[in-house]
Amino acid sequence: MLRHRVQPMGPAAGDVHADSQAWWKVMCLTGVDYFSSLAYVPAIAALAAGAVSPLATLLIVALTLLGMLPMYRRVAKESPHGAGSVAMLADLLPFWWGKLFVLVLLGFVATSWIITITLSTADASVHVVENPFFPAALHGHQVVLTVALLLVLGGVFLLGFSEAVKIAIPLVAVFLLLNAVVIGVGLYQVFTTPGALSAWTGDLTDGGGGIGSLAGPALLAFPLLVLGLSGFETGVSMTPLIAAEGDDPEERLRARVRNARRLLTTAAVLMSVYLLAASFVATVLIPHKEFKAGGGANGRALAYLAHAHVGEAFGTVYDFSTILILWFAGASAMAGLINIVPRYLPDYGMAPEWGRAVRPVVLVYTALCIVITIAFGADVNAQAGAYATGILAMMVSGAFAVTVFTARHRRRVPAVGFALLTAVLLYALVANVVDKPDGLAISGCFIAGIIAVSLVSRVARTTELRTDRLEFDSAARRFIADTLSYDGSINVIANRREAGDGAEYLEKEHEQRGMNPVPGRADVLFLEIDVVDPSDFSETLTVRGVEIEGFRVLRAEAPAAPNAIAAVLLALRDVTDVRPHCYFAWAEGSPVRHMLRYFLLGRGDTAPVTREILRRNEPDPSRRPGIHVGA
Repeated sequence: MLRHRVQPMGPAAGDVHADSQAWWKVMCLTGVDYFSSLAYVPAIAALAAGAVSPLATLLIVALTLLGMLPMYRRVAKESPHGAGSVAMLADLLPFWWGKLFVLVLLGFVATSWIITITLSTADASVHVVENPFFPAALHGHQVVLTVALLLVLGGVFLLGFSEAVKIAIPLVAVFLLLNAVVIGVGLYQVFTTPGALSAWTGDLTDGGGGIGSLAGPALLAFPLLVLGLSGFETGVSMTPLIAAEGDDPEERLRARVRNARRLLTTAAVLMSVYLLAASFVATVLIPHKEFKAGGGANGRALAYLAHAHVGEAFGTVYDFSTILILWFAGASAMAGLINIVPRYLPDYGMAPEWGRAVRPVVLVYTALCIVITIAFGADVNAQAGAYATGILAMMVSGAFAVTVFTARHRRRVPAVGFALLTAVLLYALVANVVDKPDGLAISGCFIAGIIAVSLVSRVARTTELRTDRLEFDSAARRFIADTLSYDGSINVIANRREAGDGAEYLEKEHEQRGMNPVPGRADVLFLEIDVVDPSDFSETLTVRGVEIEGFRVLRAEAPAAPNAIAAVLLALRDVTDVRPHCYFAWAEGSPVRHMLRYFLLGRGDTAPVTREILRRNEPDPSRRPGIHVGA
């Protein structure tokens, strides 16, 4: 269950992934959601904008190629370890405010991707139930069918990422090929059917309002069509899974970023061509009444064309391909969830360490999807608000992050362009929230759930060592060797530095020798932990040796003092095979206040917390470093 794990963020993540794949293969997995929107976006555009649908689609294509693509190409470069635009935004706010901000963003990410899984699977179930070639016994059992499809999807990811890619490649290839046939036949019909093209151009000019009559419906339909751009964030989240070649880690990282940008560009160009052509043929060839509720093209414009113009047999094959890709569209979101959320929460101490393991996380997400499916009755429309809110909030945050990044680097023209993109996406978000306010409420539930789980996990993990790796510099190693050669023991005085001069260390040594059982002639070292960001959870601990007026001091920076002291003491024991002793003074004040200070600021009544951490991590009292506290 714990074998396959998601690497942490940053350079410590390493540059090799066990399941790395060629960029075009990863594109197929990220694209099952993106490309599957061909099944329904042309119908949505035609219903919302009527004859102006191709113009509304052209706006989306322009937004894709001139806005979203440059934006996420920048995200791929600045966040190459799969943390996405969330990591860029996390740097804007310090300490706990930054962590809270990330949790809110992850709430929207979780909303969009989990609802993507449940909604697309429910949509696949609708296609199954409504198709005359499937057994009539399935009618009325959409919830059961959706749950079964979710279990199969979860089973694929339990097998592994490679297996998901192997399934995605033929699904995407066949679906795009079938769509190319439908669109090609449709274009032939448009230009060879007498009156088809002229009827459409006549509909465009019937309004008599000039440019305004064309732009109005296109802009009204625009927020609905933006949802088809949800695949970009998934693409950058899976950057670490893209194979890359190079002689060293830096070169491989640059190659991986190039491949990720190639993935994004290829997907965007492919989808833009398909979407614009599909919208054009659907609008020209299908009567508008067919797009309305109960019509044959409602939510399935290209399927309607496949049956009407290519043949019933081909249309049935197209329906089956659509069902499969809609079902597996959730795989893109599942892969995104697996690769982005564990890069944050375990690092923040806000999820159990097993949250990095792929299989337990897949089980949790699958169970959550099943609960949501049952709660919404596998109703696509009931989940649409949450889907739109989550996706648009994610895209707005990404655009804002890139805007701030380019502005900070004094790139005025790109900054203005990305600011305009942020405003456009914000307009779409506000329009969707006004139209479907329940989506914001559902997103709020996800956010509240993530924050609650995170706080509980953070408290539960307070006694962990919280150190990824510990290193002693040359001076620190010399101090340790000197104190061992003096009397064969290690005696450490914990000190919270104030003046940092010789007088402070002299007074501290006299104090501890007077009230703690420090052997009279014993050599002592001082240990100081500087708390740099208490909202962090773990990092590499580098212990530096500093000599001040004859006093030898071991210093380190860490998110929390007690955990760092415990880690240093255990490391001293392990490298020297000598049980160290550490001496403290009691802290004054309320235990409750000290507990809150430790949780929020990384400090408090350090001695008892250090002792408890040592007890949890070393069950043998004879090997446990000694903790001594005097009054």
